[in-house]
This record gives sequence, C-alpha cells and structure tokens, in this order.
Amino acid sequence: MKLHASLLVAALLAASAMPSLANTPAPAAPAKAAAAKPDLAAGEARFAAMCAACHGADGNSGTPAYPKLAGQHPEYLAKQLQEFKSGKRANPVMQGMAAGLSDADMKNIAAWAASQKPKAGFAKDKELVSLGERIWRGGVADRNIAACAGCHSPNGAGIPAQYPRIAGQHADYTLSQLTGFREGVRKNSIQMTQVAAKLNDREIRAVADYVAGLR
Repeated sequence: MKLHASLLVAALLAASAMPSLANTPAPAAPAKAAAAKPDLAAGEARFAAMCAACHGADGNSGTPAYPKLAGQHPEYLAKQLQEFKSGKRANPVMQGMAAGLSDADMKNIAAWAASQKPKAGFAKDKELVSLGERIWRGGVADRNIAACAGCHSPNGAGIPAQYPRIAGQHADYTLSQLTGFREGVRKNSIQMTQVAAKLNDREIRAVADYVAGLR
C-alpha cells in the first residue's frame, strides 16, 4: 500500500509541474506584411503613357483647362483616380483613363506626380486678386463663407490626405471646378459644394485668379 501511495504522490507532483494547456498562450499571429511602397519607376512609365499628353511630361500642365498635378498630395491624387473610376467624380475622359488602372497603378502614378516640382503660376487681374485675397484669407462673414486658407492653408499648400494643394493652379481649371461644385456637376466633396454654393461668378473668378498666383 505504501508503494502504491508513493507512486500516486509522484504522479500528482509530475502532473502539477506540467503547464496547463488552458494557460498556455497561443502562438503569436504573423505580423501583417508592411504595405508595399509605391513604385516610382512604374508610376513614371504609366504617367508618360497615359497622363503626360494633357498634364505635361513632369505633371506641370501647360494647358489651362487641365490641372497641374506636380507636387500634389499623393493620397489626394489616388483618391481622385479611384473616384473617377467608380463614377463618383464625373468626367468621361478621366473615367475612361482610370477604368484600366489598378489600385497599385493609381498609387504609383500619384506618388510619382507628387515627387515632381510644381511650377509657379501667376494672377492676371489686379482688381480681382484683391477680392480673391480677402475671400481666401477671411471668407465672407455676412454669408457664412469660410476662409479658403482654413483648409488649403495660407499659402495654398493644402493639408496632406485631406485637402489638395492648389497654389499656382491654373485659374481656368480652378474656376471650372468651383463652378462645377456650385452647379452640382462635381459631387465628390460636400464641403466644397457647400462653399461654392454661396459664391457668385465674380467671387469664383477672383478666388481662382488669386490661387493662380499663390506660392
């Protein structure tokens, strides 16, 4: 009996020394692979093939109707391409261009364009520039129009991933976009629709001209 008791005690002690499966931590899940970095070479090749004819070889469009893309925030550019593709931002030409682009293509193109140096623009109408500056810096208080600088920054550099850089942008392009927001043609920014809805034609021209000369 003593032998059996000794064996039982030994078995109990051995069992207590073994770790409980319930208390054993589960193996750590493998870390998620880091997001792939944009391929600038691939972005440059795509841009040259698909974008340069309208937006310039270095992203500095020479045609006032087409926006300058050089130096733009890459997140903003990729978002616009995605929304052209989905139809959220209506533009038949850009929808056709974006239709064949993958998300990786869009990120590569956006990153390459963002890496290019933007060329400065200039304002043309001295009288309009003065009005445009007032709206840009202070808004229009009696109509609850917020200052443009609040979102796009005083020098037009914008805020990465949220609000685009518009300093030096062609006045004709800015005018067309503000008008499009006001008239409901461009619908992919509630904030801009609300602001543009309160601006008259002269004020839109003034802001567009002032933006063209921002540095």
